[in-house]
Amino acid sequence: MAVIADLIDPAFEIVQPASLRAPFLFNSPHSGVVYPRDFVSQSRLELPVLRRSEDSFVDELFAQVTRFGMGFMRAHFPRCYLDVNREPYELDPRMFDGRLPAYANTRSMRVAGGLGTIARIVGEAQEIYGRRIPVDEAIARIESLYKPYHRSLRQLMVQMQRSFGVAVLVDCHSMPSGCQRDARIDIVLGDRYGTSCAGIIPDTIEAELRRRGYSVVRNKPYAGGFITEHYGNPASGMHAVQIEINRALYMREATYQPSENFEIVQNDLLEVALALAEVPHLELAPLRTAAE
Repeated sequence: MAVIADLIDPAFEIVQPASLRAPFLFNSPHSGVVYPRDFVSQSRLELPVLRRSEDSFVDELFAQVTRFGMGFMRAHFPRCYLDVNREPYELDPRMFDGRLPAYANTRSMRVAGGLGTIARIVGEAQEIYGRRIPVDEAIARIESLYKPYHRSLRQLMVQMQRSFGVAVLVDCHSMPSGCQRDARIDIVLGDRYGTSCAGIIPDTIEAELRRRGYSVVRNKPYAGGFITEHYGNPASGMHAVQIEINRALYMREATYQPSENFEIVQNDLLEVALALAEVPHLELAPLRTAAE
């Protein structure tokens, strides 16, 4: 259930198992449901419309991985307030009062589409704000939420790599059922067209999902966002893969409620995660050159 609050505290949550048994971190950056009261007040949209960008319940789908020795992280702030799956300063100058920093990326395709670090639109291209936002407010969101989130995410990945020699980030998302033009796609796996992780990772996920009857495609329409691209560096033993789940599989999209299939999908995804944890670490280790 979405909550309107004066403060988002804590801004995000890290849940580590009593004993980390596999170098896997499951991350849900868009499932936050704590909406700042000031933000809701300044928006021209009602809360149910703002919620359309949520990856509703994705955190609950994957949270059980900690019971089996894998790490888990989730944001509590909503995506429409701040999107950590973007560069830190992907900002649209038309949204703000004041001058953006010179290093801001104002020309990315995501900014042009209204979906920068601070989104301009939600749902069916509906404008979130009725007026410009002070630049200082935008920077404050980045400093207080974005940077701590990524600092913690980076630390978790580095710690896993030190312990296991490799680290794997599974970035967990959902997609609205109405975004597909062709036959229904259940799951989209994004590995930046084979560049963000070893092939055995999406191969394993896809095989396990197909075995359970899910339709799976790769990289279209979602190849992975900033997180997948930024943290995936197989040459150094850092791997990242994005998973997008069709919301119609597990929830009633119109009312933001889990459906009767929720536990089935949750259990299937847990079994996929357990199969993924069995991938030999040597298959994920960085290749060494002859000189090394």
